[in-house]
Amino acid sequence: MERVALSDKLEFSRLIYGMWRLAEDSDTSAKHVEAKIQACLDQGITTFDQADIYGGYTAETVLGAALKANQSLAKQMEIVTKCDILVDAGRHSGTRVKHYDTSREHIHASVDASLSEMGIEHIDLLLVHRPDPFMDHHVTGAALDELVASGKVGSIGVSNFRPWDWELLQSAMKNQLVTNQIEISLKEIAPFTNGDLAFHQRHGHRLMAWSPLGGGDLMGGNSAVAAVMDRLAAQTGLDRAAVAVAFLLAHPAGILPVLGTNNLSRIETISDALKVRLDRQDWFELYEAALGREVA
Repeated sequence: MERVALSDKLEFSRLIYGMWRLAEDSDTSAKHVEAKIQACLDQGITTFDQADIYGGYTAETVLGAALKANQSLAKQMEIVTKCDILVDAGRHSGTRVKHYDTSREHIHASVDASLSEMGIEHIDLLLVHRPDPFMDHHVTGAALDELVASGKVGSIGVSNFRPWDWELLQSAMKNQLVTNQIEISLKEIAPFTNGDLAFHQRHGHRLMAWSPLGGGDLMGGNSAVAAVMDRLAAQTGLDRAAVAVAFLLAHPAGILPVLGTNNLSRIETISDALKVRLDRQDWFELYEAALGREVA
């Protein structure tokens, strides 16, 4: 498994296991969660993506039960989590309206809760989950810097930020933002041309891609994209998922796909994407199928 340096102090596995649906599994026991983690580690996947809001603020607790039961696991993992989305659920029950909170008080409280729920002392990467239109970037930037200085958080990044959101927050921080986790897939190709990917590629930032399988939509149906994926998959004896992820891996920006599934057999084959080799024309066949026309 390729190792990727996001900064001089943070290194991830090229493929990342996403825990968005971890708390939705029919089996959330510590033993079953450990089996998922071990299946990833066996493939060299050492980076795990969480968020405080996942599972209605319960997914970190589910992960934490496994980490507390086997304290050797966390030492083999890089743990990512996120903050700033509040909804009427879990520990934020009673919230009147879904909103974002990038205040110092909330960011610090969220990190402390995440550390407690997961039973760890250090978060490798904290992401601001959504850009906050009510953000005081000086307050937010200072709060994030404080967390790094405290040792509770190793590095800071963002999720779903546009280039101008990134630059605003970065302007008020001492620490460098190290990544932006955005939606990119054969279902969501806008970042390839809307400036998002170009901005980060220009500055040498490594992007994380959430929902690289289009929320599962790319795995079903008989679309033009599906036809190309099936043909390319047949060449290597793999499946659509491997081709869809390979489409992102092939891009020179060095995208890090975040893959989430509760199916243990599927977790065991996440790294199949690394076996797919796409040349430029393969890549454009997939891109044009997703675009719905040939490029101009």
